[in-house]
Amino acid sequence: MARRKSPKPRRKPARRRKQSQKKRRVLLWLFAGVAIGLVVLLVYVAWLDGQVRQQFEGKRWALPAQVYARPLELYPGQALTADQLQAELRRLGYREHNRPHQAGTYARLGRSLIITTRVFDFWDGHEPSRTLRVEFSRRGLSDIWRADNGDALDLVRLDPPLIGRIYPAHKEDRVLVRLDDVPPLLIDALLTVEDRDFYQHHGVSPRAIGRALLANLRAGRTVQGGSTLTQQLVKNFFLSSERTLTRKLNEAIMALLLEWRYDKDEILEAYLNEIYLGQDGRRAIHGFGLASQFYFERPLEQLKIEQIALLVALVKGPSYYDPRRFPARARERRDLVLSLMAEQGMLDSAQAAAAREHSLGVTPRATSGVTRLPAFMDLVRRQLRRDYSDEDLRSEGLRIFTSLDPEVQQAAELALSGQLARLPGDDLQGGSVTVDVNSGEVLAVVGGRDPRFAGFNRALDAQRSIGSLVKPAVYLTALARGDYTLATLLDDGPLTLDMGGGETWQPRNFDHLSHGQVPLFQALGQSYNQATARLGLALGVPAVLDTLRALGVERELPAWPAQLLGIASLSPLEVAQMYHTLAAGGFHTPLRAIRAVLTPQGEPLQRYPLEVVQAAPALPVFLLDAALVNAVRNGTGKGAYHSLPESLIVAGKTGTTDDLRDSWFAGFSGDRLAVVWLGRDDNRPAGLTGARGALRVWADTLRRLDVQSFEPPAPLGIEWVWVDSQTGLRIAEDCSSAVRLPFEEGTAPREKVRCAD
Repeated sequence: MARRKSPKPRRKPARRRKQSQKKRRVLLWLFAGVAIGLVVLLVYVAWLDGQVRQQFEGKRWALPAQVYARPLELYPGQALTADQLQAELRRLGYREHNRPHQAGTYARLGRSLIITTRVFDFWDGHEPSRTLRVEFSRRGLSDIWRADNGDALDLVRLDPPLIGRIYPAHKEDRVLVRLDDVPPLLIDALLTVEDRDFYQHHGVSPRAIGRALLANLRAGRTVQGGSTLTQQLVKNFFLSSERTLTRKLNEAIMALLLEWRYDKDEILEAYLNEIYLGQDGRRAIHGFGLASQFYFERPLEQLKIEQIALLVALVKGPSYYDPRRFPARARERRDLVLSLMAEQGMLDSAQAAAAREHSLGVTPRATSGVTRLPAFMDLVRRQLRRDYSDEDLRSEGLRIFTSLDPEVQQAAELALSGQLARLPGDDLQGGSVTVDVNSGEVLAVVGGRDPRFAGFNRALDAQRSIGSLVKPAVYLTALARGDYTLATLLDDGPLTLDMGGGETWQPRNFDHLSHGQVPLFQALGQSYNQATARLGLALGVPAVLDTLRALGVERELPAWPAQLLGIASLSPLEVAQMYHTLAAGGFHTPLRAIRAVLTPQGEPLQRYPLEVVQAAPALPVFLLDAALVNAVRNGTGKGAYHSLPESLIVAGKTGTTDDLRDSWFAGFSGDRLAVVWLGRDDNRPAGLTGARGALRVWADTLRRLDVQSFEPPAPLGIEWVWVDSQTGLRIAEDCSSAVRLPFEEGTAPREKVRCAD
């Protein structure tokens, strides 16, 4: 039988072959696209993971530097009244309470105060919280006792007032807290309201998303969010607030990565410090630690139930529920939080009901982090820049302790603004600097008639001709030579100096009169220009400029004869440096506003010790200071005693420039030095002499303070003699023209005159 041939396979039509090939190519491209997409996604996730680790493991927050005033020290024998101490406690935010057992509270009992102080870490040690009984007598603070055991205490330091912060560029502020320091009730309430499944989910909670979706559908609007605390932290910490699908996707991925990398407690602690809870002008309030201070002026651990509930309520919308602007909204939201806390068993019904009955409890005004002392803070920043960069100051959370004395600052502000209000001209301005004579620490700075205005700082930057304030340098140069005494006669006759090129210099006295032969101390006290110029020319202008440099004037000044009468332009701070050397007996100390700088952990970074150099011999400085005492008692500064008690001994000098453009006074008591300038910013005439303007501000400043008389110990080799104010010769002390002056032994006048009256 013949074999049959097998049939040949049919070939597929060309069109079907092409379709098959096309499908294979599509699948290949699809697989390739998926693979590339997965690679890109993995790379992107890896990049996000790097961002999470870099920021979360590094320096998480740029913390502002905190700047403190001086701490008030209490000790028996101190010249301090109960009213002054109570005012200090109020500045510190201490609350008056019948039972002051909690830190930061006090009670007033007649001449006694019961105070429970706060814990504070200073640059030189730890100050514990103690309950004290502080007793006062008519003379001042008499005794300090511990209320618990009756032990007497020799010295107690109160925590210093926070006077300002140096902020990061984004103006965020926070007080960092550790998880262990946060009240458990606050944590439980936060998790109940914001994320009940926090310890169960892995960053994203499908259950919470579903629950929120259902609630929103029922309400017909968005009433509940499905974001976990981790997602909220990611949004605040890493992302912007824009509402886009890309941002939500990034938020979910980064939340998962954050939960994968870090444990729950670390994430929760970061959230507690990062969450946005309010606004103070340009300053953003972040974290529960700062929010507690901002709304209640107390630390977290002292919050009551209703206050904890309010802070948790603000998480939903700090602006919408702002308790100061919208108290009804805030209270409704707070009460809802209290109800949720009761439902979850954190509170019993009685506690919840009692908490709902309480008011919101916020302070009427926010405790502003924007400094109320811009001029002093300006000085602090300038001195800090010698040792720290701006980035360090704005991000490292440094703790800076300064020398500012709130009582002195208040006195200087009230004196300047009060006196300017009595003088004609709304555009009249001023500036002042007040210094501790013994330490060279700057106690107060006022930069203008509005001390809260953070603009041009006249105390530091108003460089104006100082006029007669320069004259003590001329007379000190003469007294240091040894051939001049306070009684040496000077010629106050007309003076013409050929300057060459057909120009002459002809100084004139303020009263346009010449006074003939006058004793040196009288020429200084009455501020005679002709006598001073003639004396300065005899000494040599370069010698006078050398004295100015020794006193602390660092600015380069040309050796012109007009320098003898104060053509030099200096700021009030520069003048304060010069006069401080005179007040300190010839010892030069660089004026400073900073005592110490600490890390946030309390480790000292920098101390600013007292630096003292003898710049001028003690004996001639003592003689000059006696002449400056006379200048206030009997000379151009005698108007100070319209405000000050006659028994107070002070020294100082008026300064007036041409056309009455600038009014100056620089003077000191035994413990306080103050320099005041008044004038107009555009340099138009102010119409004020030093005596009619700046002197009044200066005297009003000292009147408001408990200052000591200027009575420096006399150097060896000094004798005191009564001399005639007109001739400089010896005279009986009961004569009306008699003035008691010091002389180096063997140099006092020997000739005597009789009383003219």
